[in-house]
Amino acid sequence: MEVDLLKDISQRQRDSRQQKQVDLRRAYITARFTPATLPAFFTLGDQLDYGGFENRALEPGQEYVFFILAELNKMYVASPYTDPVIAPDSDPQPLDAGDGLIWVVGPVLAVVFIICIVIAILLYKNKRKDSEPGTKSLLSNAEMMAHHPTDPVEMRRINFQTPGMMSHPPIPINELAEHTELLKANDNLRLSQEYESIDPGQQFTWEHSNLEVNKPKNRYANVIAYDHTRVILAPIEGILGSDYINANYIDGYRKQNAYIATQGPLAETFGDFWRMVWEQRAASVVMMTRLEEKSRIKCDQYWPSRGTETYGMIQVSLLDTMELATFCVRTFSLHKSGSSERREVRQFQFTAWPDHGVPEYPTPFLNFLRRVKACNPPDAGPIIAHCSAGVGRTGCFIVIDAMLERIRHERTVDIYGHVTLMRSQRNYMVQTEDQYSFIHEALLEAVACGNTEVAARSLYSYMQKLGQVESGEHVSGMELEFKRLANTKAHTSRFVTANLPCNKFKNRLVNIMPYETTRVCLQPIRGLEGSDYVNASYIDGYRQQRGYIATQGPLAETTEDFWRMLWEHNSTIVVMLTKLREMGREKCHQYWPAERSARYQYFVVDPMAEYNMPQYILREFKVTDARDGQSRTVRQFQFTDWPEQGVPKSGEGFIDFIGQVHKTKEQFGQDGPISVHCSAGVGRTGVFITLSIVLERMRYEGAVDIFQTVKMLRTQRPAMVQTEDEYQFCYQAALEYLGSFDHYAT
Repeated sequence: MEVDLLKDISQRQRDSRQQKQVDLRRAYITARFTPATLPAFFTLGDQLDYGGFENRALEPGQEYVFFILAELNKMYVASPYTDPVIAPDSDPQPLDAGDGLIWVVGPVLAVVFIICIVIAILLYKNKRKDSEPGTKSLLSNAEMMAHHPTDPVEMRRINFQTPGMMSHPPIPINELAEHTELLKANDNLRLSQEYESIDPGQQFTWEHSNLEVNKPKNRYANVIAYDHTRVILAPIEGILGSDYINANYIDGYRKQNAYIATQGPLAETFGDFWRMVWEQRAASVVMMTRLEEKSRIKCDQYWPSRGTETYGMIQVSLLDTMELATFCVRTFSLHKSGSSERREVRQFQFTAWPDHGVPEYPTPFLNFLRRVKACNPPDAGPIIAHCSAGVGRTGCFIVIDAMLERIRHERTVDIYGHVTLMRSQRNYMVQTEDQYSFIHEALLEAVACGNTEVAARSLYSYMQKLGQVESGEHVSGMELEFKRLANTKAHTSRFVTANLPCNKFKNRLVNIMPYETTRVCLQPIRGLEGSDYVNASYIDGYRQQRGYIATQGPLAETTEDFWRMLWEHNSTIVVMLTKLREMGREKCHQYWPAERSARYQYFVVDPMAEYNMPQYILREFKVTDARDGQSRTVRQFQFTDWPEQGVPKSGEGFIDFIGQVHKTKEQFGQDGPISVHCSAGVGRTGVFITLSIVLERMRYEGAVDIFQTVKMLRTQRPAMVQTEDEYQFCYQAALEYLGSFDHYAT
């Protein structure tokens, strides 16, 4: 009954003429009974008081739906919704509730301590008040009203309320950081307990998944689609089971069926998958896995690599592929046989989820989620999300998205409640404790950092705003934004190899070291401890994972390691952003030969040419591996216009320099990364990589997010873009770059 009711409401919501009326629906409690006072018959609308609740008069001709809720030691059992009933125009007649009450309450009467029977009436009202969700007691009238029960999602929430949801109320966002800290104390003790206490929600039937004809369509035998929320395909005449796909509707924040959670398609279900995309009018498919992980097939490739493929009755054409460092966006055109309509669908594949566990930082994931939301049209059908089984990473995506929506409206998060709710719609949603923890981390970061993305055309006005001193503060918005970057401090356990006694002398500065997870590893030399270490970190570019190596200016004792790194990682472009000496101190050892060839361990380096340009020097070297005679050309760009103190007055020269480096890489460079260094390898190096990413994104997307770009860099190497001056310079240079485009400048 509940599903029929929700579908009915959903259809009504699509009818704009009735939209206002639907929004005015409101539930109320009409009676409460104990076992001693439980009647055999109950009359709706007799205007008497039952257990502190008024049994209001029914409005003639109005449509009502009710359900019964029983309580046993704070455990709740709900009946399904009844069919809609029209209130009669004459006096109300007794309703025989006996059968329904016996069906719901009978099994628990033998051991019942308290039974509360609630008849919730769904009706039209003239005014709706939004308020904070009640959390303490389901049977408080005021709190029932505060639960937004006009919303089908909240009706489902009431229906599937669990004791755990009662004892884990929503958290105000200003308490989220403290709450998460408490959960993670004592080696995540409370987080483990909280996660384990979430109702698994496995009391539902899955008969359609169990049919012999449908079993081969399930990727995993134990991950099924509950009958009451499964996506039902339009049946194909004469084909048994043709209405089945392993997929379930999942509610979002105050939006019924906002998502569809499904498994990674199998070769035999490609046709079903695309039929579902078409029938549901979906515009976005979210893919949270790679096709293969740990040498295991996680998902079959259900889209064409090029051109057009036909899957069942749907023809799919690949229009565009945009591969970025942490995700890929593919645009398809869909055409159904027998239809003249063509539709565009985008697939967003997140490629940065590790094979084991969860991402170390939520930053790339949040950027990905923002892109999905920005591209999904408001009138589109559900967002279809899948990983391999369609429960773990898929669950993370849905909870985080729904909670970000909730934060915008209510300033609270209800992770526990939403995971419980999802599990009443599809089994195993949010599969591991790590994933549950990651959801908290992602929401915490989203709350702390806010939204800093701006359309390129609005960059100037955004910078004007940042330049102002905010009310109640003594510093500018720019300073506050920069300070927010420093809120996350890296734990010392993240620098394992860098801190080994045999490696400490290789670090130019004791506090600037590479994280273990992103450090560039050298091939170890047998018998030489620490020979795999160099103070260098991989950094993702806009499009390419590990597109850059950020490293310190070599020391005399690490010069051989530097050349070994360039060779082993096929890096043929080096960017140098410092002079050898500045302010009377060595900033970088001269790691290259000036006039004649020199040998650095296995490598012979021959200076080939040197070009003195207005703002930089370009040097070309022939590097030969003495072990096998192989050689390649390495080009070094030394920017000479960076002042010894502060930042350049104008970004124009630096922008031209960045352009020249990337043009040379495209022309001559191998597939390997661009190696960038200054002295410590974080300040000017951070600016170079930040602007490289920001300028490329401006060209392709017309959007700018300096804060998130720097934040992403800092998850890969500490202190990237080290000073507020450097941070402000990134903004200034981006604005100057924008000025070179007439269509933006105007």
